[in-house]
Amino acid sequence: MQSIKRDISIGLSASALLFVCALAWGSPFVGAGSGAKAVQDQPQQTQPTQPQQAQTKMFTGTVVKAGTQYALRDASGQVYKLDDAESAKPYEGKAVKVTGQLDEQAMLIHVQSIEGSEA
Repeated sequence: MQSIKRDISIGLSASALLFVCALAWGSPFVGAGSGAKAVQDQPQQTQPTQPQQAQTKMFTGTVVKAGTQYALRDASGQVYKLDDAESAKPYEGKAVKVTGQLDEQAMLIHVQSIEGSEA
C-alpha cells in the first residue's frame, strides 16, 4: 500500500513539475493566452492593430478558392485570405477590386466591399 502511495505522489509531483515548466516555456505547450506571457503580449497586440483598422485599402486581383475559403491573388502572386466568403463566392476566378482592412500577420483582408474589375 505504501508503494502505491509513493508511486502516486511521485507521479503527481512529476506532473506538477512538467506543468510548471510548460507554463514557464510558453506557447509551444500551452495556448498563448495563458500565464504571465499573455499579460505582457496584450498591449503589444492591441497597439499594432489599431492603426491597421483605421487604414482601409483597395486591393486588386483574382478571387480564388483555397480549400473551403476564398482568397485574393494579386498580380505579384501574393495570396490574401478573405473573411467574407459569401461576398467573394460570385467572383470566383474573376478579377476584382476589394476594399477592406489588411491583417498583415494573418494575411487576411477584412472585406468591406468587393466589385468586379476589368483585368
